[in-house]
Amino acid sequence: MEGLGFVGVILLVVAIFLAIVGSVLNRRTKALKEQLRVGGDPAPELDVEHPRPRLMAFHVQGEEAQVTFDVPLPEGDPDPVLVELLLDEAVKVVHVKQHTLPITDVTRVVVFAGRGDQVRRVGELPLAEPGALPPVSAGPTLRFSSFGFDPLVQQFEEEPASPPELASKPSDDTLGSIGEELRIPKALDIGLRAQGVDPTTMTAAEMVRGILVLFGYSIAAGVNAGTYTASKEGTTTFVREDVYRPGDYPELDEQTIRSFMVGFVNAKTDRGLLVSAKFAPFSIYAQEQREPRVRFVTRERLQKFIDAFSLD
Repeated sequence: MEGLGFVGVILLVVAIFLAIVGSVLNRRTKALKEQLRVGGDPAPELDVEHPRPRLMAFHVQGEEAQVTFDVPLPEGDPDPVLVELLLDEAVKVVHVKQHTLPITDVTRVVVFAGRGDQVRRVGELPLAEPGALPPVSAGPTLRFSSFGFDPLVQQFEEEPASPPELASKPSDDTLGSIGEELRIPKALDIGLRAQGVDPTTMTAAEMVRGILVLFGYSIAAGVNAGTYTASKEGTTTFVREDVYRPGDYPELDEQTIRSFMVGFVNAKTDRGLLVSAKFAPFSIYAQEQREPRVRFVTRERLQKFIDAFSLD
């Protein structure tokens, strides 16, 4: 009886432990989903091995298999590479959906893309025979990690070149969208849009997170809101997102900097990255000199960050 009592206690302890672990993982998952948002809606789920456009709808209308993706499109005609990528993804969707909807009369796969009331037809793929889908291909893909270099590693290996410029805007001035100021290479523009990130309205945090995913980083929610860990090939980076809102002071404040440094130490990661659309104070240069494992990607450094990841 005593033996059974002991076993029972062990099982109870194990059950409590598993419940605690499950609760922690659930909170972290909810925190990550809260961070990954587009406007007021949840952002697309990020598939690290193959980041994919978020499927909005699938219908079979007559001879058409119509696939709609939540992809913000630029004005005018979308880039042919983006259209090719969406067509490839659409074929994969139809391959899966054919088990629940008949496609024997389908002669073409048609792709729609956009957001809100801006959804439009962007391309179509004729089938060789009705209902005969082409085989699922290995590409194109939204994964640039196979290029054999990691620009983020290079940024941490380089010494900070010079102190950042000081913010010159008064506190009552409103900073514009970073998308209006930055030059986004075509490959990154396509990769961001296909993840649901609109380069014209994105925040600095959305941009950096999207680029990291494109280059093969996995994203795991941090303990606190606005933080996450980006991991790749055994290297971990603690990322803190500082969100700029209209009316905020345009310069990164010292309290946020201190909070980031404490979070980095507690996270016990290999590197730390603070991302903000605000300007940087002079003090971050001293922080980077004292702790070479951290970098601040602030407004005046965002273009350099993008250029490092350029594939054009």
